Amino acid sequence: MGLANLVPGISGGTMLLSTGVYPEFISSIAEITMFRFRPRSILLLGGILAIAGTAILLFAGVTKDLVVDHRWITYSLFIGLTLGGVPIVWRLARPMSTGLAIGACLGLAVMVLMAVLQPSASSREGSTILLFFAGVAGASAMILPGVSGGYLLLLLGQYVPILSAVDDFKTGLLGSPADWALVITAMKVGVPVGLGVVVGVVGVSNLLRFLLHRYRKPTLGALLGLLLGAIVGLWPFQQTVAPAPGQTIKGSVVTRENAENFDREDWPSEHFAPDGGQIVTALVLLALGFTGTQLIGRIGRSSKEI
Repeated sequence: MGLANLVPGISGGTMLLSTGVYPEFISSIAEITMFRFRPRSILLLGGILAIAGTAILLFAGVTKDLVVDHRWITYSLFIGLTLGGVPIVWRLARPMSTGLAIGACLGLAVMVLMAVLQPSASSREGSTILLFFAGVAGASAMILPGVSGGYLLLLLGQYVPILSAVDDFKTGLLGSPADWALVITAMKVGVPVGLGVVVGVVGVSNLLRFLLHRYRKPTLGALLGLLLGAIVGLWPFQQTVAPAPGQTIKGSVVTRENAENFDREDWPSEHFAPDGGQIVTALVLLALGFTGTQLIGRIGRSSKEI
């Protein structure tokens, strides 16, 4: 779940769903937010969140570098991993019904709209309020099967800044000696995001449990549509390019004199025409990602209901 939430296109909720612990996860969150503290619920949530948090802390920097420096390769794998979750959610949603179809169309439309409105690199500098809502969105997606927290952060323009802050926090804390100035700088991003995560988890877990109980088919249809729509914004054949004079990045106008001062992670991206080898490689990575998610799904195949 921790690794999935670092990757745009992969849902942490889908990973929990595929391993069979998703129903208990949602119930445990709902119980604790209603001040019902059962030892089993506390142990389940504590175990999942502690390990997921450790994975995020350890691999945030690596994942960020892969997305920035090898985007078409990582996005090809992301698409396969995302598509691999479709059969998992479909097994819960079938058979087809009107409510399921309407929900799927609405979910798909939402993701397509988000992809069309995706912000540019120049809007990546996040205010405290934007970082808070990024935390809400990321946490909401963290527990929704089919919705990628990393993807929503990418669309909000906060994916790289947040991963950079996590990596800076780890670097500052584990340095010898510790770099407390770097830790404090990272916390300026981490604190509002963390508060948003708490609000998102509490609100969405209770809302999702209610919707699945009262409107099961349309809700599962919407989750399926969100999952399918997640691949729209993950067109793999794109790469970062050096900023050109006149562009605006993080509120600063790029000039010939300061162009080299901008970090590569803040550079804009552009599509490119792939050659035959890149297309074949992308298809292989897509197949590997799809197979990987399916193999994980086999672990929890006995989980039939939410």
